[in-house]
Amino acid sequence: METSRIHKSLLNARVSLVFYLLTLLLSFFSRSIFLHYLGADFLGLTGTVSNLLGFLNLAEMGVGAAIGFMLYKPLFERNHQQIAEIVSLMGGLCRRIGYVVLAAGILLSAFLPLFFSKEAIPLGVIFTAYYAFLISSLIGYFINYREILLMADQRNYVVTAYFQTAGIAKVLLQMAIAFYFGSLYAWIVVELLFSVLLSLILNWKINKVYPWLHTDPKKGTQLFRQYPQAGEKIRQLFIHKISDFTLYSTRDMFIYAFTSLSMVAYYGNYMVIIWKLNQLMLTALGSIQAGIGNLVAENHLPKTIRVFWEIVALRYFSSAVFVFSVYHLIEPFIVLWIGTGYLLKKRVLFLILCNIFLMQVRGPAINFLQAYGLFADTMAPVTEALMNITISIGLGYRYGIEGVLLGSIASMLLIGCIWKPIYLFRKGFSQPVWNYWKETIKYLVLIGLSWWLGSYLLYLLQLPDPATSLSRWIFYAMALVTAYSLLLGTFFYTLKGSRDLIQRVILYFNKRGLWKE
Repeated sequence: METSRIHKSLLNARVSLVFYLLTLLLSFFSRSIFLHYLGADFLGLTGTVSNLLGFLNLAEMGVGAAIGFMLYKPLFERNHQQIAEIVSLMGGLCRRIGYVVLAAGILLSAFLPLFFSKEAIPLGVIFTAYYAFLISSLIGYFINYREILLMADQRNYVVTAYFQTAGIAKVLLQMAIAFYFGSLYAWIVVELLFSVLLSLILNWKINKVYPWLHTDPKKGTQLFRQYPQAGEKIRQLFIHKISDFTLYSTRDMFIYAFTSLSMVAYYGNYMVIIWKLNQLMLTALGSIQAGIGNLVAENHLPKTIRVFWEIVALRYFSSAVFVFSVYHLIEPFIVLWIGTGYLLKKRVLFLILCNIFLMQVRGPAINFLQAYGLFADTMAPVTEALMNITISIGLGYRYGIEGVLLGSIASMLLIGCIWKPIYLFRKGFSQPVWNYWKETIKYLVLIGLSWWLGSYLLYLLQLPDPATSLSRWIFYAMALVTAYSLLLGTFFYTLKGSRDLIQRVILYFNKRGLWKE
């Protein structure tokens, strides 16, 4: 069981790595073509419309997370009947949510002319883009609801492979359309058509992997009464969903409100790099969520706590290397990619990376809380949402994009990085919270020390300017990432969680005959 869990987690991580590297490379070329042939305003429009529809997706109310939690135990016990019932419940709930999203989406579209009144983009383009993205969203509710089983069963690699393959093909076709025709409408139509195609392929694959799975969403109401815990968890998760929305989906809207669509696009140039890399880490590390659920279902607390600290070590290491590397590498890359005119202020970059770091290191506590089904702390997300909105508006009005970023930093630090571990150790592990803080402080001190030492070494070495050529940038990046990883890894090896993680990886590969003692 342990080896199978690790094997699936590593398979998920490998597939995620391959596809995200491909999509990341493609993003650099596609972004420059879209900027040149379609314009910064159009890219800002698509990003803003996506975030508007993200507000409607609040109607999902955390159904996916609640149903995923309910699937861990029957998957562990291989109870096919119960699995089919829970997925049918998911289908029934998703249909109801889909109708709500459709009605709200039509209503919201009436305000699009008002929302984009100061932009020169034709209303026809705005409405076409909006409804294309809305229909793509609805497909997930009415057709793709069975995808939850792949996620809970640690088969994220199936979803990743199909989604990313379709995504690559879609972007290539959109690049050709932008380059040869410059048609905004054709670009939008391709976006919609690939959503439909992906849905057909994904459901074909689910039928192949789970031939025994027979679901009936029409029984959703009956099954909802049969599984009363679903309603309780969904109600709790709805509040958490609001907090997630304010952290992720409102940021671009606030930036647009206090700046312009062009600034959203400039910010997007950074985020297309940073977010792709961050999503790579989130997907690779998030692929262990189902494994954590399976582990908690075993009800072996000492093993669970040991794995928790191994994941903490992995999160802090990967996050620190990511933030340090991006801080030193992204500006010369932007210069080489699209020119100096698209650079943001250094302090804006620093605030972006603070957001990313906090988002990453809060992950282990949230993963384990979800595995335990601990969502009852509903005042925490309410506080987080109010903090984020209040600070983002107050400071955004005065300082622009920097104020908006400070809002999410403050709320994420208080709730995600301070409260969530407290709640986990009290309600999940039943352990003193000080056990968490004394280890976490060690990681933060070592990261701070390695950052200072790494920056000082870069200053002493005086390497060639990476902004002068791509070959110099690649050399600079390889040297920087390798050196800092070795430096931080040496520091982290002094901590037990890191040593346990390394031993687990070595043991796994030895068992598979890939490494020899």
